[in-house]
Amino acid sequence: MDEFRDRVAVITGGASGIGRAMARAFAARGAQLVLADIDEPALAATEKELTEGGASVLAVPTDVRDRESVAALADEAWRHFGRVHLVCNNAGIATLGPLAAASPTSWEVTTAINYWGVVYGVQVFVPRLLEQAEGGHVLNTASMAGLVGMHGLGVYCATKFAVVGLSEALQRELEPHGIGVSVLCPMVVATEIGRNSRRLLGEPAFGAPPSAPAQPDPVPGGIISAEEVATRVVRGIERKALYIFTHPAQREILRHRAARQDAVFDEDF
Repeated sequence: MDEFRDRVAVITGGASGIGRAMARAFAARGAQLVLADIDEPALAATEKELTEGGASVLAVPTDVRDRESVAALADEAWRHFGRVHLVCNNAGIATLGPLAAASPTSWEVTTAINYWGVVYGVQVFVPRLLEQAEGGHVLNTASMAGLVGMHGLGVYCATKFAVVGLSEALQRELEPHGIGVSVLCPMVVATEIGRNSRRLLGEPAFGAPPSAPAQPDPVPGGIISAEEVATRVVRGIERKALYIFTHPAQREILRHRAARQDAVFDEDF
């Protein structure tokens, strides 16, 4: 069975970045789309682009921090298309800075979007997928920062580690019902997440400080396009892969983490 043709895909954070790239990739495979985003102008622009390209699209302004808003998204999806098969809990923000200086607002907003947004997506959509009994797939967007703790990303890491754990448990629960689960763990991707995150956190737009070096240090693994991520997502869903990675460099980082954990047994047991 084709995982996309004539199937209905819901994507939160679907108006830009990875979400928009996934929408384009799914539409190219024949999927019908339900796009959700808090940014209504960007949502309308993405809906227009995809509709003009021949896709069947329903755009629903949605705040994933609000369970009732997510429930209304599901209601609209089933009302319009009569079914849903693929749920992408993708909306998220990036929060930078040391943990000791993290404000309550940073914790609350980041947790509300990155963690509770996924939880509400699971709470609202998964029971309906089970009742529908047509299989399907749930994709939760986490990060490489959900697998390895990173300096200056503590708040973000905390939320993304939670998404990885939730996804691993959900995969075990839904596999017997023929519903796949994937957790997307990208490294650095060329999107507007920085600008959008600052806006949602009520902070000034990003700007290079006066002392910023003319040639910044290279990003490990490089920066890839959202379209490349979407290609990997399509492949991962087809394979029913639990983990979807984006950069070959991730392999050695994860091996190093596993080796550090394994070495503890040599020392303590």
